[in-house]
Amino acid sequence: MTFVVPFDGSTLSEAALARAVEYGDALGQEVVAVSVVPERKRFAREKGWIGEGESFDVDAAVETLRERVADVAPDVAFEAERIREYPPPEELADRVEQLALAHDPTVLFVGSENVGRIVTPLASVGAQVSDDPTYDVYLVRSAEPRAIAGLGAAADDREDV
Repeated sequence: MTFVVPFDGSTLSEAALARAVEYGDALGQEVVAVSVVPERKRFAREKGWIGEGESFDVDAAVETLRERVADVAPDVAFEAERIREYPPPEELADRVEQLALAHDPTVLFVGSENVGRIVTPLASVGAQVSDDPTYDVYLVRSAEPRAIAGLGAAADDREDV
């Protein structure tokens, strides 16, 4: 069993990674974070990786994502794929799913504000990757998901569980 987290450095992808680690620790399962990084400034600006007018170094972006994964979950494996084009959201989602499928996931932990809208917006990677019946999908819609008793440090730190 492998838990895979599509990771773009957003707050919700970090929350999904933290939740995957909690479940992975509780169930003794490996967690892998995956990222697809188009080599285009426009995508980097949209993701908040660079500001307006800043240059974009795709290798630096991949390394920053790797470091952010390590900050959230030091023992999690990280894999990134660089792509030259900036495809439409559904093609980008296909690339994310292909990268995730390489790890034979049993559960995909997806952090997306769009996913909470009944998993249908085309702009959501979550809408695309949640369509595959070979794995379950855990949707993270809140940066601070409710703690579940017995799972990870978050459950231990909260008094109002």
